[in-house]
Amino acid sequence: MLNRRRVLATLLAALFGGGSASAQPASEMPTRIVLADVVDAKHRDAVLAVVKKPTITTRGISPEITCIQTVYEWLLEHPDRTSLAWQRLKVPCVEIKDTGQGRFSWVDGEGSELEWQPVGRFKDGLVWYATGKVKCTPVTPTVPVKAVVVMSHQGKPLEGGATTMQPVANVYLQTDSKAANVVLKIIGPTAPKLAEQGAEQLLYFFTGIARYLHKHPTRADELLAPKK
Repeated sequence: MLNRRRVLATLLAALFGGGSASAQPASEMPTRIVLADVVDAKHRDAVLAVVKKPTITTRGISPEITCIQTVYEWLLEHPDRTSLAWQRLKVPCVEIKDTGQGRFSWVDGEGSELEWQPVGRFKDGLVWYATGKVKCTPVTPTVPVKAVVVMSHQGKPLEGGATTMQPVANVYLQTDSKAANVVLKIIGPTAPKLAEQGAEQLLYFFTGIARYLHKHPTRADELLAPKK
């Protein structure tokens, strides 16, 4: 079920407690991409610095879905409109703002804020780079974060134009180790599962709308229209 308070914030907050979550090296991603080859030159050093020395890593795998692949890919490029679509379906969802030049941001009002943008694209996927700060709980400190999220979605085309796919999110988070240790002690042994669930929830943010629009294509214009 979609978290009713926040989506990306939940992912990062969960990841803060994921010190023992299993790593997923870039070489083992389903599409076997090399990040150095697909990330834009001006962001390459920053992205590789996070991926090579992450504080926390995790991997989320979506249940298999059937949708129009181009619609799913459009949603990945427009998270602000994806958020708006959830709101139009009467599902409370954090507001994501398009800040221009391909950048997006959210602020949760509780000390967390993040800005991110696509910094690389490859066949059936893209790479996000994010910076900001996260306050996981009322009793934990606000800490700066850098994150890289690799979204991939290999699929099998079906008759009629649809695709059956199983999206995957590989997440690399880098933050101050002392602050991460504080949160780890608070969250305890449930941390690895929380991190994985956070990545899966991020996937559902996009797959839920893509699947809904496949079943209800006549509502696409209404749900994906710009905010008035």
